Amino acid sequence: MFFFTLAQTGIDNLIGSGATTSRNIAEAWDKQWLDLLQNNTNSFYGSLTNLGIFFAVGTLLFFMFQWLKDLIYSEYSRPISALIWPFIVVILLTNSPNGSVLSNLTLGVRNVLNTANQQIVATADANKLYQQALNMSTGEEIAGSLLRPCGSLLGEQQSQCLVRASEKASQLWQEYRNLYGNQIWIDRLETKVNSIAYSTGGVSESAFNALLGSTVQTIIKNFFVSLQYAFQNLIEATMLLTAALGPLAVGGSLLPVAGKPIFAWLTGFISLGISKISFNIIAISTAAVIINGTGQDVNSNPDLMWFMIFLGLLAPIVSLVIAGAGGFAVFNAISSVKDRV
Repeated sequence: MFFFTLAQTGIDNLIGSGATTSRNIAEAWDKQWLDLLQNNTNSFYGSLTNLGIFFAVGTLLFFMFQWLKDLIYSEYSRPISALIWPFIVVILLTNSPNGSVLSNLTLGVRNVLNTANQQIVATADANKLYQQALNMSTGEEIAGSLLRPCGSLLGEQQSQCLVRASEKASQLWQEYRNLYGNQIWIDRLETKVNSIAYSTGGVSESAFNALLGSTVQTIIKNFFVSLQYAFQNLIEATMLLTAALGPLAVGGSLLPVAGKPIFAWLTGFISLGISKISFNIIAISTAAVIINGTGQDVNSNPDLMWFMIFLGLLAPIVSLVIAGAGGFAVFNAISSVKDRV
């Protein structure tokens, strides 16, 4: 009975995991963003804004020194255009009970990035494809965890155990059909389980492993499912941390250097958004290939361990590389525009 209870918990957890999306994760972080970036007069972000103002006052001395130097040795156009920076810094760091201009702009940029991400997830029923690919990969291991304890029994006890396990597994198939309708990959898994549960002879451990995979595979797949959710939450936490450091970047932007900290901060923030979008594009595209390929072949017996490794390890790496390259391009573009101005 313990094994049945444990396996049923695995069913509930993994079906729930398949239903979790980047949109759900972003919505779970919404309150943290609002608590940090709004009503910030006496909050953590308000303290960082005051520190940013302190930096701005300190760097203003360096700015004025460089500005006077340019005024003496350069044409008048460059010193006059440079005067816009102090006004930008003052406007962005002005605090109010409803948040500074910078905090509101930061929330606005995040909302734009999240809207683009949600549109990608919602396109062509991508969310359901992603769920199916996850559950197609883990469903075999869940069924195996239900049936495998029966392998240590003999005779009539094993037969009764297999029938009970098959009835438990039928709940899983019904859950899947409620979510995705009648799918070939669900029928294929059900047939494999029934071939074990209602076999006339005894079933050995090797037969379980041949048809349903090993217990180790179940643990590994659970690990990689958790790893990809950890990555998505890490992206949200990193974006929030980057947003919190915005006042410091703005306050240091009066330094007379070529690369303004505000540009580096904005580039980093946008790069994290690109990383989140890139991950979802990769995950959804791969899921569509699986569901529309091997998922529709009744005679296939795919080993989808590669998909879990790809989703939990390789896709985050690729999305970070793409985000880094995109962020570098954005920074160069902003810097080139600034130099022309």
